[in-house]
Amino acid sequence: MKFDPTLILIAVALAVFVIFQFRSSRKRAKATAERQQQIVPGVEIMTNYGLFGTIISIDDENNFAFIEISPGNVIKIHKSTILKAADDIVAPETEGELESEGGGETATPYQLNEDNAIHNGEPKFGERTDPDVTPTTTPVKKAPSKKVDD
Repeated sequence: MKFDPTLILIAVALAVFVIFQFRSSRKRAKATAERQQQIVPGVEIMTNYGLFGTIISIDDENNFAFIEISPGNVIKIHKSTILKAADDIVAPETEGELESEGGGETATPYQLNEDNAIHNGEPKFGERTDPDVTPTTTPVKKAPSKKVDD
């Protein structure tokens, strides 16, 4: 049997591939363990689907977490949907920090457009706003039917 250097080359490439896979999986496991240590009651978190809240309690036995998303509103989610602690997420800029890039002028924060806003007491979808106006419909004209002679 002759010596074939391509077999050694393939074996080395396979070994390098396995080593890199093992190394990246260890890094991911280490990062996951660090994130899990940060997730304790009282910490603000972000879920996989973008929901922010504060952890009230954690049920490790059933893998549930109780999250307060607003004062008095507590939801129960699966513990694995917690993405990360929200400590490193940048808070929105305050009015004093808003500055335009040109000339150092302060920009105004976003405001609700009151002209187009829907207020309480306005009609719901499909309700008429003016009872005197009746909707106009145009009758649909049917094409004349053709008689077929036998």
